[in-house]
Amino acid sequence: MKEFREKFMSVVFLIAALTSIFAVGLICVFLFANGLPAIFSIGVGEFLLGTEWSPVDEPPLFGIAPMIVGSLYVTAGAIAIGAPVGILSAVFLARVAPKRLYRVVKPAVDLLAGVPSVVYGFFGMAAIVPYVGNSILAASILLGVMILPTIIALSESAIRAAPEQYYEGSLALGAGPYRTVFFVLLPAAKSGVLAAIILGVGRAIGETMAVIMVAGNQARMPTSIMEGARTMTANIVLEMGYAAEMHREALIATGVVLFTFILIINLSFSALKRRARI
Repeated sequence: MKEFREKFMSVVFLIAALTSIFAVGLICVFLFANGLPAIFSIGVGEFLLGTEWSPVDEPPLFGIAPMIVGSLYVTAGAIAIGAPVGILSAVFLARVAPKRLYRVVKPAVDLLAGVPSVVYGFFGMAAIVPYVGNSILAASILLGVMILPTIIALSESAIRAAPEQYYEGSLALGAGPYRTVFFVLLPAAKSGVLAAIILGVGRAIGETMAVIMVAGNQARMPTSIMEGARTMTANIVLEMGYAAEMHREALIATGVVLFTFILIINLSFSALKRRARI
């Protein structure tokens, strides 16, 4: 009977894993089956490099270069703000914070992960937009705050997982505690820290609601971080409700490009992780 239960649960776990793979595959098939024909119909160069998005013109224009650049600017700004703050916060929680303070700060950080995106958007409209306007900078600051829980949690776990002998050995050789943390423990935990940053990138580039509320949503090529911009996710959400025919297919094709960006980011992380193990 025990052997039967073990085999039964093995089958259950296999079915669960295959279901996850099937769901991802189904999403891929839907996106590419509906998006690739639109890309080839519009023209790969015109779609990816075109700077005009105007579905109501005759002929309609479907260039998503402004949205691609806007997404990259906002994501890069969020990582530039969130990654240093998140890693330093993780160092503080893992190696510096007293236990009493840790019991207060850690739940507060975890609570940030449960705040809905729209609430972050309202916060951005009330506390950030009045000072910097609806702009790339406003979206970057807001997303930098939103990705902090992910970066802090994973980076802290990676730092705590580093062998304690590294820390003690460095101190025994005469290095100070902070020098040991930054030159011994962080390099030892770089795989986990990179994972935290990559997941932060994925969260930032895929965020929609909060960005819509603070970024300005202007479908034009941004030339400054103080200007408004429209990201790929915002473009899809703002127009999918009334889109039809080629317009709808172009929005799905935008999702294909976004999916490809995420795939490239994950594959790059996997390659970096393999190199780190060599």
